[in-house]
Amino acid sequence: MIYKFSIKTERENLYNVTSKVREAVRESGIENGQVIIFCPHTTAGITINENADPDVIHDILLGLDKAFPDRREFLHFEGNSSAHLKASCVGSSQTVILSEGRLLLGTWQGIYFCEFDGPRTRNFYVKVIKD
Repeated sequence: MIYKFSIKTERENLYNVTSKVREAVRESGIENGQVIIFCPHTTAGITINENADPDVIHDILLGLDKAFPDRREFLHFEGNSSAHLKASCVGSSQTVILSEGRLLLGTWQGIYFCEFDGPRTRNFYVKVIKD
C-alpha cells in the first residue's frame, strides 16, 4: 500500500514526519514487514535521526552548510546546486522494519523530511510492505 503526504516547507529545515508514517502504518493494517519512506524531489531528502533535542536539527543543517556551501563556480542556472548536493548526500529514502504494528525505531529516533531549497509544497510517499 502506498500513501502520499504533502508538506509545506520553508528554506532549509528538517520536518519530523514520524507521525505521518505511523498514520500510514495504522491505515494499512499491516503488522509485520517493511516501511519505505520516499522523497521524489532533487533538492530534498529523507533521513532518520534524533528527535529529542531540537539542537540536533540545527547542527545537521550547519554541518551540511559547511560541507556544501554555495559556490560562485557552480554552473546550475537555478542557483541551488548546494541543495542538490545536500539531497544527494542525505538520500531520497529510508526503510524501517515494521514489527507487531510498530516502527522499529530507536528510543530517540524520528523520521525527517529534509528541505534544502524551498519554500515549497512537497510530497513524500510511504509504502507499507507485508512480510
